[in-house]
Amino acid sequence: MNTDTDRNFFDDPNEALREIAKNPAAYAHYLADFNRVVLDMQAKLEILRRETRVHCRGTRVEGDRMGQAFLRSFPVEKSLNDILKNLKSISSGLEKSTHKRHAHDEKVKEVKRQRKEKTQIEARKNNPPLQVAPENPGQQGAQSSDMGYGGPTSIYNLDRRESA
Repeated sequence: MNTDTDRNFFDDPNEALREIAKNPAAYAHYLADFNRVVLDMQAKLEILRRETRVHCRGTRVEGDRMGQAFLRSFPVEKSLNDILKNLKSISSGLEKSTHKRHAHDEKVKEVKRQRKEKTQIEARKNNPPLQVAPENPGQQGAQSSDMGYGGPTSIYNLDRRESA
């Protein structure tokens, strides 16, 4: 009874992620949810690190010399410190990814605008608008005393002109 129009959402589990990837606001919201979880884990692990440190350093065996309890607790503390360091980098990576996703959309909009402007400029260069020459009302039957660029270049080009 399943038709193409009655498609089940669970047929493609990645469909929701595709939609999130297309929308920068949804992307930011989705990564913010992950960031909240990471920050919550980070806070709980910091408390665990502190309590583990107190317990491990306080556990002494009869006959221990000074600092042996610290040396035994060091590998445990180091592993928790590494986990916390990784969680901090994950959190900053999530924030950075959100900003880069937003910057990507801004860049796409800017490129579209620049390309549109470039095609308009090229169109103007290739097809300049026709300019109508202004009509000089005083030159309609009588000759003007100011010949300018349209005047004869030598005395031999004086055909149908007044002689000097």
